[in-house]
Amino acid sequence: MNMLIHNATGILTGLRGDAARSTGSVRIRNGRIAEMGDLSPLPDETLLDARGGVITPGLVSTHHHLFQTMLKAVPTAINKPLEPWLRLVPNTYWNRIDERTLGVAARVGMVELLLSGCTTVADHHYLFSELYPYNPADVLFDTARNLGLRYVLARGGTTQARKFDTDEIIPAPTEPLDVMLRRVDDLVRRYHDPSPASMTRIVLAPNTPTWGATPTELREMAAAARGMGIFLHSHLSETTNYVKFCLETYGMRPLQFVAEHDWVGPDVWFAHLVHMDESEIALMAQTGTGMAHCPQSNCRLGSGIAPAPALDACGGRVSLAVDGAASNEACDMGAEMHCAWMIHRAVQGADAVTAEDVVRWSTSSGASILGYPELGSVEVGKIADLVVHRLDSPRHAGLHDPLIAPVVSGAASVRHVLVGGRPVVVDGAIPGLDLERLLEDARTVVGCLDSTGP
Repeated sequence: MNMLIHNATGILTGLRGDAARSTGSVRIRNGRIAEMGDLSPLPDETLLDARGGVITPGLVSTHHHLFQTMLKAVPTAINKPLEPWLRLVPNTYWNRIDERTLGVAARVGMVELLLSGCTTVADHHYLFSELYPYNPADVLFDTARNLGLRYVLARGGTTQARKFDTDEIIPAPTEPLDVMLRRVDDLVRRYHDPSPASMTRIVLAPNTPTWGATPTELREMAAAARGMGIFLHSHLSETTNYVKFCLETYGMRPLQFVAEHDWVGPDVWFAHLVHMDESEIALMAQTGTGMAHCPQSNCRLGSGIAPAPALDACGGRVSLAVDGAASNEACDMGAEMHCAWMIHRAVQGADAVTAEDVVRWSTSSGASILGYPELGSVEVGKIADLVVHRLDSPRHAGLHDPLIAPVVSGAASVRHVLVGGRPVVVDGAIPGLDLERLLEDARTVVGCLDSTGP
């Protein structure tokens, strides 16, 4: 589809400095941005009226757990920090997630992402069990394909069982390393598309490099992933316990530990990284290792505030992510951007981070971290993953600088979303989606999950 987006209030490009803002129309030809500026419609173009709205690149969430979408606000865990929360939510419910539950969770999560302007998601799915009579990867990829979302499966898992503070729950699944790598290789052959505009990719993503594998296995994983031509991802330094464990067990901090085992570089990114010291921030920047910043989840679990502005300031790579909805209660990238803008200013001062910084983290930087250099910015030649944000609700009234509304106004308000120039959200709705039916399915699934407990 050839298209001209016109009449927008302005454009947040996802770039740095003076280039962060632009104006004019955007011409799309063959799924890419062909021209920008003062443009007149051509005879073969569809006109998309963005009057009163703001154009941004499609948002990129670099760390999620879509299966958790049906595990929001579990009463026993709503006020718990990470370790008890892990026991009470994912480790308690994982064996109850049947094919229907996962399908509904993925669909609800992806719908919310699209309706908040997210066009690419990296989903860290780590539940692969012989108890499941279905393949979770197939469910996840099918759901993404049906909705038109770019989907990166960060294929998780663990070779080491982690002991929690009760014996009442069924242990989460583990795999021998050779089995894990064989299964990842199979997924790469079936789903991984390394092309610039690919809709599906695979990443090797053990749950944690500190508890989820042995040091020798970490090196083997890194070598295997690079041999398959895929990236590496995991959680790291989410709480002070990560740091304490590494110091007591290995005599070094977490970033130093993973660096010693080939887990740094531009093909590696970690979620959270809340508790890094200055030497680790410098190591991240020097090696090009990426951060998936998850401010709302970190707030919700009381984990702390990641030093994202410090990493960004020294040339490091920062992206934004919603994390699992069981530790966020939403998958809204607009709300995530707002939180990222606010939280650092609360502790570091009003100039700690700008709205334009947050847009860049959420778009071009995230796309780069996922290995999509041709996504994530509104520039001529780039792939046309674009969002038109609406500015027509009461909370937008009175804005002297309406261009930064997608960040500063508190939550997503999306009119149109394009993926590769193809409309996937039109006038605030997903074409063909029966939203009421989906919400009813979600209510049914939540009831089933609670009724099948111990």
